[in-house]
Amino acid sequence: MTFEEVPRDASLADPLPVSPLTLLELWLREARERSGQSNPEAMTVATVDASGEPRARVVLCRGYDAQRGELVFYTNRESAKGRELAAHPSATAVFYWDALARQARVGGPVRRADDALSDAYFAGRPRASQIAAWASRQSEPIASRRALLELLHAEAERFGGLDAGDPVPRPPHWGGYVLTAQRVELWVGAEGRAHDRAEWRRALPEHGAGREDAAWQVRRLQP
Repeated sequence: MTFEEVPRDASLADPLPVSPLTLLELWLREARERSGQSNPEAMTVATVDASGEPRARVVLCRGYDAQRGELVFYTNRESAKGRELAAHPSATAVFYWDALARQARVGGPVRRADDALSDAYFAGRPRASQIAAWASRQSEPIASRRALLELLHAEAERFGGLDAGDPVPRPPHWGGYVLTAQRVELWVGAEGRAHDRAEWRRALPEHGAGREDAAWQVRRLQP
């Protein structure tokens, strides 16, 4: 078998598409339909702390706007990543779908999501998750597992129990973040390290208006 004969996904066409955003939307949809992963929207979000040390954790992508190139995720804004994003509002998200031999990296500025978006998403969460968002001081130390469960039970009681019908409001410290793609790298794996890899970059205006019109620069990269 020659390198040219190595079977691979043909998604990264030649010439490369001008923008990666529609292709990324396709990959996200195919990950849900074909990857077999229980959480195909899982992505590793990397930030930096006050000392410049990189920090990474897995969260779920809860929205993607292919026109503007925006990923949405939610968290406690007083958590470590919330504090890091407040100090350095930029991040990189990485998706990896092993069964499809695909990886996508998306980096760029991060801003807080509008309250209406955060409220709508929070209202649709399971009640236990809503209550836990009130109870947990995310990233802070706690004496024991038992102590955490006691906090959860106490908060559940405050809201009338896990089976109550009254809605649980969104905590003021909990909400969404929007990562706008400024850099996108797409990777398709192949045998013999003949991987297919490309990178898109664009300069974003300071304000949100016109971001979807920002021109992309694209180049194919060696694996």
